[in-house]
Amino acid sequence: MATSPKFTIPGLTTKEGEKLAGILQERLNALNDLHLTLKHVHWNVVGPHFIAVHEMIDPHVDEVIAMVDETAERIATLGVSPLGTPGAIVNGRSWEDYSLGRATTNEHLGALDEVYVNLLKDHRNAQEATSDLDPVTEDMIIGQQRQLELFHWFIRAHLESTGGKLSTDGASSEKKAAQAAHDNADVTD
Repeated sequence: MATSPKFTIPGLTTKEGEKLAGILQERLNALNDLHLTLKHVHWNVVGPHFIAVHEMIDPHVDEVIAMVDETAERIATLGVSPLGTPGAIVNGRSWEDYSLGRATTNEHLGALDEVYVNLLKDHRNAQEATSDLDPVTEDMIIGQQRQLELFHWFIRAHLESTGGKLSTDGASSEKKAAQAAHDNADVTD
């Protein structure tokens, strides 16, 4: 954070408010990055299932943008200035940039599966880190987690066989997940 807060919400110390804001700034960076990644996929997805994936993404983009706003406003409520500039996103992230450009629906969904696995792990860690400090912040993160997990299920439904096996099972990176989704697709894109 650029500066320590001069105030925070009643019932918390400014140090607690600053700690919560730091946790939320990491989530803000991740959600801003997710919003941009989803739009990138929306613009670069190709193949026989193009329209289904293209149209599936936009409503979730709107949900993620709402999460970004909610998170930034919570940071401000805690007395800290939320950082939403491109530089803040890049400097504050601990992950690499999304690795696919123009690619098939299966490849993008495979890569997005990996994005969501990591995003959801970090969101769950943030929820745990806020649970003892502030139930309002924790509740916000839990609500976001619910929506993110639902969309992750939408992605995985495209990658799942009728026997319940994910085509991306065992992949450890976006590119490996994209390749596995492509290789294991029922229909070659």
